[in-house]
Amino acid sequence: MTTFEEPSAVAVEQNGEDNPYLLGIFAPVRDEITADDLEVIGEIPRDLNGVYLRNGPNRRFDAPGRYHWFDGDGMVHAMAFENGTARYRNRWVRTRALAAEEAAGHALWSGVMESPRGNPVGTARGLPFKDSANTDLIHHRGRVLATWYLCGQPMSMDPLSLETIGAEDFLGTLHGDVMAHPKVDEHTGELMWFDYGARDPLLRYGVVNAEGAIDHEVEIDLPGPRLPHDMAITENFSILMDLPLTQDPAAARRGRYKIGFDRSTPSRFAVVPRRGAASEVRWFEAEPCYIYHVVNAWEDARTIVMDVCRVTRPEPVPTRPGPLGKLLGYLRLDARLHRYVFDLDSGTTTESQLDDANTEFPSIDARACGRPTRYAYNVHIADAETVRFDGLLRYDRVTGERQHHWFGPGRFGSEAPFAPRDGSTGEDDGYLVTFVTDERDDRSEVQILDASDLAAGPVARVLLPQRVPLGFHATWVRADQLR
Repeated sequence: MTTFEEPSAVAVEQNGEDNPYLLGIFAPVRDEITADDLEVIGEIPRDLNGVYLRNGPNRRFDAPGRYHWFDGDGMVHAMAFENGTARYRNRWVRTRALAAEEAAGHALWSGVMESPRGNPVGTARGLPFKDSANTDLIHHRGRVLATWYLCGQPMSMDPLSLETIGAEDFLGTLHGDVMAHPKVDEHTGELMWFDYGARDPLLRYGVVNAEGAIDHEVEIDLPGPRLPHDMAITENFSILMDLPLTQDPAAARRGRYKIGFDRSTPSRFAVVPRRGAASEVRWFEAEPCYIYHVVNAWEDARTIVMDVCRVTRPEPVPTRPGPLGKLLGYLRLDARLHRYVFDLDSGTTTESQLDDANTEFPSIDARACGRPTRYAYNVHIADAETVRFDGLLRYDRVTGERQHHWFGPGRFGSEAPFAPRDGSTGEDDGYLVTFVTDERDDRSEVQILDASDLAAGPVARVLLPQRVPLGFHATWVRADQLR
């Protein structure tokens, strides 16, 4: 166990207000631990073998100015399962920025709520912020890549030890950054990605082959800088987004980060063959919106179907007066399950809302990414001032049925990826695994649920010796992938 003596982040902002994203279930933890003598309520299924990993912000040093939830250094929490046993460990993602700050003994970067002037270095594409690799985790070729919510350098980690191997450059072929949510096609071993920025090329799309090198890149023309967050793949195509949520250029010139949403500008979706040229990009228009996360996409004859969590109010709505109120408003999630159908013959788009629940952070059976899927597993967003996941939802595309599991009063969970059981034959033949933290006693646990019957509740709960702060995205790595 590694213990750090410095205090974790202070929660009081310069104006005297308490920042709730540094308190309670959001407060950083100091210690990196490994624990395998864990209390279990119920019985861990013996056919659940692999490792559940979740990333999230965990502030290492106090930085001057206001704290934004996205500022925290990446920390991965993992629970490995083997033949009915479980082992927990947590480790910082040891980015170059974190290494520099640990060598200095204090913060060197300001947060995104403050002017970036004076920050030591930015990203490869010129963003002047600290790349903390705190957002998602993607398994590819035996390693897990920790990514950053804007666009940064993926950090390669061992999925079992959580050792940071180093910055991933795809065998020396990456010249730039990678966005938060690359997509892996397990049928081909390829990884699809994009990067973006405020200077040309505004959007660049690429493919990493099964051997681990980028062997295709294409620049995609945009009318101006955008803030895309996710993408989709199908068996033969990739879908990228041009959405009318942009950074305010006047604010950027003053060193401030401010976004605006233009309701008069349609959303556009670029459909490009997986290894297509810029001349092969086809644009499909839809109602203005913003999209953080794609559920999945697939081809259906001469159409492409894409399910997403569509944000209904992209512009920040302050929850209280002052700068902290703006921050809290910016972070609120208000999204609905939504479907787009792109007709490749007519060039038209059909869209429809599929559900009225506030739902986000979707997961599917990763083996079927880019192919037709029946089930989606989403978190439910609590009606609260801060982002909290108060339950899990299972959507059945065929029957339209929605199952749910609520964590209970004062209990909030994490993104819950699908974990196939040994010998799994389908995308609900397995489990959902999630960290759950109880704000009433400051304790955390891992819950294991039968993916085919969420309403039955956990089949097992593994109690943890350390609180797991609420965080961002998660992944499941199967035992065969670990081998």
